[in-house]
Amino acid sequence: GLPAHDLDALTRRGPDGAARALLGRAAPAPTPPEFEQVPERVKGESTVAKKARRVVLRANAVTLATWWLTQLITSPDPARERLTWFWHGHFATSIQKVRLAQLMLTQNQTFRSLGGASFGPLAHALIVDPALMVWLDAPKNRTGSPNENLAREYLELFTLGHGNYTEADVTAAARALTGFTLQRDGGTAVARLRPRRHDSGQKTLLGRTGDLGADDVVDLALAQPASATFVISQLWARFVSHQPPTAAQLEPLRAAYGADRRVDELLLAMVATPGFSAPEFSLVKEPVLWLTGLARQLGLTVQQLTAPVKAGRQATLAQAVLAGLNGMGQVPLRPPSVGGWPAARGWLSSGTAAARLVLATRVA
Repeated sequence: GLPAHDLDALTRRGPDGAARALLGRAAPAPTPPEFEQVPERVKGESTVAKKARRVVLRANAVTLATWWLTQLITSPDPARERLTWFWHGHFATSIQKVRLAQLMLTQNQTFRSLGGASFGPLAHALIVDPALMVWLDAPKNRTGSPNENLAREYLELFTLGHGNYTEADVTAAARALTGFTLQRDGGTAVARLRPRRHDSGQKTLLGRTGDLGADDVVDLALAQPASATFVISQLWARFVSHQPPTAAQLEPLRAAYGADRRVDELLLAMVATPGFSAPEFSLVKEPVLWLTGLARQLGLTVQQLTAPVKAGRQATLAQAVLAGLNGMGQVPLRPPSVGGWPAARGWLSSGTAAARLVLATRVA
């Protein structure tokens, strides 16, 4: 979504020029939100103390969600925020299980800083991302008792796609990922490899045998020809069309993605696809993207989003918008599963249409 003056200026550049201008903007990283300090857990603590911690965790989650929604609507670099939203749905992680807002913020910042360049560094960063590790039970994965959650989802949903690996590959990847724990410090945490918990035996993953580790899992997965096709198809489905690309359309996209796995070059190639602006290349907008586009076109400001909806009330417009998005089934940081949110016509129903009308009226 773009305000009229920005849209007019970009239109004069033509499709390729407009895409390059959007992807080439260099706005500074947004100032992160401030969270309340999460009380430390104490053995044998009272029910009152547990409740107090839950109150802080919920408040921090709302702070983070409203902060990101504000960035989506007001950022001078909308392409970067749009890609951040895409990667959030791709490496879908929910604060409902992670709980610590600081971990979700760290992941969000990783998407923002790495998501518009090469997929390789992003894929390496995410396999030891603390929020994703909590979400997929990675700290439970240790030698002699491997937990396959992260390994399976990493191969199926993040890098290769279903059918492009075997159950033996999942087992080997899980063994390669053993030994990581989270070193916690208040409301944050970092991944640490503890050698005594790591399975250092021989493993065979995607055709390679050795004492494999986390970086090997990433490198071997991305080296598979199926990985490029999978990542390209995921971006295509959210940026171009719900219909998968044909073989003829896929070939130039693979060339643009290339050995360096460039996401920015891939997006430019998508815009250059013959018929890109034809009606058959259409998308049903997800609620968050629909709301963001509406708010950006109307020129909503940070001041308006953070102001109370009504005099004398604490709830801001951003919080009211989050409640409206919840009614449509899509709230930032709360995907329904590791598979992310649905796409296409799953968002269209009489109920969601009514909810969109109510929220559009509130924003207007």
